[in-house]
Amino acid sequence: MGEYLDLLKRNHNFRYLWWGNVISLLGDWFNLIASAALVTELTSSGVAISYLFLVRFLPQFLFSPIAGVIADRYDRRKIMIVADLLRAVTVLGFLLIRSADHLWLFYLLTAAQFVLSALFVPARSAALANIVEQKDLVTANALDSFTWSTMFALGAFLGGVIATLFGNQTAFVMDASTFLLSALLIGRIVLPKRERTSASSAAGGWLELKDGIRYLWHFPFLLGISFVKAAGSFVWGAINVLEVSYANLVYPLSGTAFTRWLSIESGGTATLGLIYVASGLGTGLGPLLMRRWLGDSKKRLMLGISIGFFLTATGILGLGFVNTLPAFLIATFVRTFGTGTIWVFSAVLLQIMVPDHVKGRVFGFEFAALTLTESISVLAAGYTQDAFGWSLVTVSNTFGWLGIVVFLLLMIFFLTTRDKLHRYETNGQFS
Repeated sequence: MGEYLDLLKRNHNFRYLWWGNVISLLGDWFNLIASAALVTELTSSGVAISYLFLVRFLPQFLFSPIAGVIADRYDRRKIMIVADLLRAVTVLGFLLIRSADHLWLFYLLTAAQFVLSALFVPARSAALANIVEQKDLVTANALDSFTWSTMFALGAFLGGVIATLFGNQTAFVMDASTFLLSALLIGRIVLPKRERTSASSAAGGWLELKDGIRYLWHFPFLLGISFVKAAGSFVWGAINVLEVSYANLVYPLSGTAFTRWLSIESGGTATLGLIYVASGLGTGLGPLLMRRWLGDSKKRLMLGISIGFFLTATGILGLGFVNTLPAFLIATFVRTFGTGTIWVFSAVLLQIMVPDHVKGRVFGFEFAALTLTESISVLAAGYTQDAFGWSLVTVSNTFGWLGIVVFLLLMIFFLTTRDKLHRYETNGQFS
């Protein structure tokens, strides 16, 4: 961990960005646990749970292209601050949700929150490459992933306990406060001056996204990398819905010493917290251990992405074959070990290879594709259960085998682009 601590010590801008991320992510997982618990309390519909994840993903798809253009035109630090402040106000609106009749407002506020997240994410991804030297990008992204996963594990567990003991509203208030603290920390960052594109209206974001797409179109290798997370989210997105059902219907901890100690009547929330702990450990350790094994070269990063897809698919298939909670948690760890590797390694490749003047739009395009496929995946998971009567095992296995197909396609892509990657590593260009 020495190199990660060293980066935080010597790069104060990254340190503030990182601390803001730590605090904000902790609140995010409080929010997710509380939101899932609230929807479960108000309705037992599988589609209702799918809608929760759909309104978290789909608005990001619709807004990400505009957000990418904004990230290239305006001060990325100010964009992140404004997004954090508005998210704090939006999350406080969740306190108004009291009955099933208010679900429409809950979904609307959730959509607004994640429109603002779509504004924040491309700005942060692009800003990271502005404040971290290229030689430190793998270290910074791996640390970000480890932070995300640690906060996932800690926040999910604490969020489950707090939501159960003190109510969902307490978790929402804590989430809002984390956004305010994040904005305060990001406000201390000093970004280097950079050349920006014309500051005309951002309403043409979808049209101007063509600049980023045109750039990617000229470099098919980068276009393929920009679709890596989208391909992965189409496979793992459904698991977000299935985990809630597995926790409440298959592996609830009701009646255990653990739930009696916490005075929890229904163990579904506690189980979901444990599942998220396993997910956090997997996503955190995956990039760190894979990097230690493979190294930082671009060719090895591509290999790591391929291995990540194989582990993701294997873990998802494992969910359907096991019949105990400990085995389910192990399968979850394997799955997220792969997804964490995919996430970090693909981000680093884009941050290194994409020029700064189109970086925001490329990350906006990548994020839009990711959220679109994830939206389709989570909706399919809920719909197949409610409309077709598919069991959790059937849905899990379907997406697991789909992951194997994606893995094979990615291996073909990797093998056919090795020469292009070698030329880039040799002379810094694809041709």
